[in-house]
Amino acid sequence: MRDPVYYSGSASFFDTHAHIYDRKFDANNTTTEDILQRCKSSGVTSVLIPADSEETSRLAVEMAGKYDGYEGISLYASVGVHPHEAKTYTKEVEGYLRTSLDRHTELKIMAVGEIGLDYYYDLSERSVQREVFEKQLKLAKEYDLPIILHERDATGDCLDILRRFYKEGRLRNVPGVCHCCSCSLEASQELVKMGFYIGFDGPLTFKNNKKTPEVALNTPWDRIVIETDSPYLTPEPNRGLVNEPCHVAYVCAKLAEIKGVTIDEAAQITYDNGKKLFGVN
Repeated sequence: MRDPVYYSGSASFFDTHAHIYDRKFDANNTTTEDILQRCKSSGVTSVLIPADSEETSRLAVEMAGKYDGYEGISLYASVGVHPHEAKTYTKEVEGYLRTSLDRHTELKIMAVGEIGLDYYYDLSERSVQREVFEKQLKLAKEYDLPIILHERDATGDCLDILRRFYKEGRLRNVPGVCHCCSCSLEASQELVKMGFYIGFDGPLTFKNNKKTPEVALNTPWDRIVIETDSPYLTPEPNRGLVNEPCHVAYVCAKLAEIKGVTIDEAAQITYDNGKKLFGVN
């Protein structure tokens, strides 16, 4: 049984990272309409659909166009190549990204991502990951869009690249968001100093996770957004189920507990932050 998701009737949530095109939803017999209906009943009014390859970039853009406004939910997209897929990055793929980014306002593309480094799985060679990360950082600067940063077990190299771009003035004033932040408090604080937002999702609620709550406690309110990374990283108490944007309420509730505010206050702050981060009117 899926536990009822908190909704006071006044809170509005912005899930800033949900892969609602993922095949896990098909395997679970969950339609996009099902997902968005549960968003409505849970107070989720905005969802950003991130990409991790050319294929999913196309899906994210298509879904944002097709379903925007369904059940009153605002949908946005990003385009980009995840470090796992860095080995697939070609001139043709970059050509597609540029063609899409040329129309980013029309297509509701609000960011480049998710991009970065992942040394946990090493599904692409590390040197290739770094090269593709830098290429997409340049794209984001060229099109004046924030990035959605993916970093796992690669904090040193990731920060080295970002520091260099930052010192050379090749990052935006608001460079983007560190999605599903899993780095140390010190690393997160350095990212905030560069202008990044920090994204918190299901792991914030995990009982044995001590590091992420400490990062959340010490991150300024004006630099926090919430997300689900659906269909992955389902928060407590639904851990083990396929994740959906409606579960962002549980992340928000945990964040509110850590910060000592009401869930409605946390929802409003993070909703406004999401809009500022992605330039949503």
